[in-house]
Amino acid sequence: MANENCIRTFSGIEDALYAIGGKWRLRIIIALFDGACRFNEIQRAVSGISAKVLTDELRHLGLNGFIKRSAPDAPAMIHYELTEYSQTLRPVVHALHDWGKAHRGRIMRP
Repeated sequence: MANENCIRTFSGIEDALYAIGGKWRLRIIIALFDGACRFNEIQRAVSGISAKVLTDELRHLGLNGFIKRSAPDAPAMIHYELTEYSQTLRPVVHALHDWGKAHRGRIMRP
């Protein structure tokens, strides 16, 4: 019975990590929390990401329902914004932030 619970837990965590794991995906989502951005704005906000990697990650996030792409004025003015579904990640991001701060404080103690 305990093994089944463990497997179910691993399965859910693996699904979450597939969707938002990696070095860049949560950073991109966080960069869009304040509103829609153009590609170059996202690239500046997420320092260190290359244009190719950003393109791939935006595609992945779109396929998983976290962001949508729109061209409100003209095709050259493409914007990326979070979907309503992506707002379910806010508590996850806040919990990770709080845990990370506490962990850093614990590790950095003299």
